[in-house]
Amino acid sequence: MSWATSYIKELEQNGITTFRPRGFSMMPYIQSGQEVTVKSFPTYEKGDIVLCTVMGRQYLHFVKAVGNGTYQIGNARGFINCWTSKVYGKVV
Repeated sequence: MSWATSYIKELEQNGITTFRPRGFSMMPYIQSGQEVTVKSFPTYEKGDIVLCTVMGRQYLHFVKAVGNGTYQIGNARGFINCWTSKVYGKVV
């Protein structure tokens, strides 16, 4: 079980979850340990901060681009992870 598995399950069941992610890849937008609320939506846009799975790893990162039902994911430091369709919700 990865760090966000229980939050993803809660999103799938309730459509919303709150947690405190750890790490520095999203600073200054999200501080390590800052409480965030993530809500499910039917689609996501460039610039949204989303909870997602990319190549088997879970992230709370930006949508950098959108194309054909998939989303390019990257952090606040300029790193691009990859494209994915596994986006569960966005920070509200």
